[in-house]
Amino acid sequence: MENIEKPRWRLVKTDNPPFWVKPLIPILALIGTFIITSGLILLANANPFESYYYFLLAPFGSRVSTLEILVKSTPLIITGVAVTFAFTAGYYNIGAEGQLYAGAIAATGIGMAMHGVPAIIALPLMIIGGFAAGMAWALIPALLKVKLAVDEVVTTLLMNSIMAYIVSAILNGPWRDPNSGWPQSPEIAPSAVFFKLIPRSRLNLGFVVAVVLVLILWIILTRTSFGLKLRAVGLGKPAAKFAGIKVERTILTAALISGGIAGIAGVAEVAGIHFHLIGEISPGYGYTGVIIATLGALNAFGVGLAALFFGLVETGAQTLSRALGVPVYLGEVTQATMLLVALGMLLLQRYKLRRM
Repeated sequence: MENIEKPRWRLVKTDNPPFWVKPLIPILALIGTFIITSGLILLANANPFESYYYFLLAPFGSRVSTLEILVKSTPLIITGVAVTFAFTAGYYNIGAEGQLYAGAIAATGIGMAMHGVPAIIALPLMIIGGFAAGMAWALIPALLKVKLAVDEVVTTLLMNSIMAYIVSAILNGPWRDPNSGWPQSPEIAPSAVFFKLIPRSRLNLGFVVAVVLVLILWIILTRTSFGLKLRAVGLGKPAAKFAGIKVERTILTAALISGGIAGIAGVAEVAGIHFHLIGEISPGYGYTGVIIATLGALNAFGVGLAALFFGLVETGAQTLSRALGVPVYLGEVTQATMLLVALGMLLLQRYKLRRM
C-alpha cells in the first residue's frame, strides 16, 4: 500500500499581506489581551466578565469618571504623537519621557516668573518654552545618530536617566519648597494655569492642545511634502537618498520636532494638573507613548484612539480595584500585554501559511 504524504504547511514571508489584515490587528490584540489577562483576574478570585464590565463600561457610568478618561488620555495623546512623528521617519525615539520632563522644567521656570503677566501671554510662552526645551534635550541623541550613526534607542533611553537625576537635583536644591520642605517646586503663577474646559473637573486646555496636535500630525503626514519625505525615509533610507531627499536633515528635523512635542506633554502636566514640578509628574507617559504609537500603526487618528483606550484602561483599573479588590496594577499589565500581542501580530502579518 502506497504511503500517502501528509500535506505540510510552512510560514512564508510575503510583501503584500491582504488589505483586511491591518485593520484587524488592534481588534485581535484587544481580544488576545483580555484572554491572557483573564488568568490573572481568576488568580485574584474575581469573575473575568464582571471585571471587564468595571474595566471598560463602568467608567462611562458617571460624569466624573468619563471626564477623567479624557484627562488621563491627554499626556498619552501628546507623547503618542511625539513618538509617531519620529518613528515615521525611522528614528526610534525612546526618550519622550526625558523630553517630557525637560518641557516640564521649562514650563515651571516660566510659570513661576509669570506673576502679574496676563494669561494670553503666559500660556503661549509656557508652551513655546516647553517645546524648545524638549527639542534641546532631543538634540544630542539626534546629532549622534546623523553624524556618528550611534543607535538612537540607546542614547535616547540613557538621556531619560540623566534627566531623572537633573530633576532630582533641582527639586532637592534650588526649587525645594521653602514652606513644606518637600522636593517640589513653588507653585506657578495663576495666569500660567491652563483653564478648565468643564467646571468642577480636571479637564483642561491641555486636552485641546492634544487634539490640535493630532490634527497637525495628520495634516503633515498626509497633506505635505515634508510628510512624504518623512515616510520615504522611514520606509527606506537608501531609496529616499536616491530620490534626492536629504535623509540626515529629515531625520534630524523629525527627532527635534518629536522632542518638542513630548516637551509640550510636560507643559500640560505642570499647567493643567499639578501646578508645580514634582519628581513623579510622569508615571511613564513617554514610554506608554511608544506603545500607543505602535498600536495606532503610526496613524494620527489611530494614535488618538489608542490613547483614549489607554485612558479608559487606567480609569477602569481604578474602578475595578475599588469594586472587586483586584490590584490596580492590572491596568499596567494590560497595557504591556497589549503591546506584546500587537507586536506579535504585526510581525505575523508579514507571513502567510503555504501548503508545501
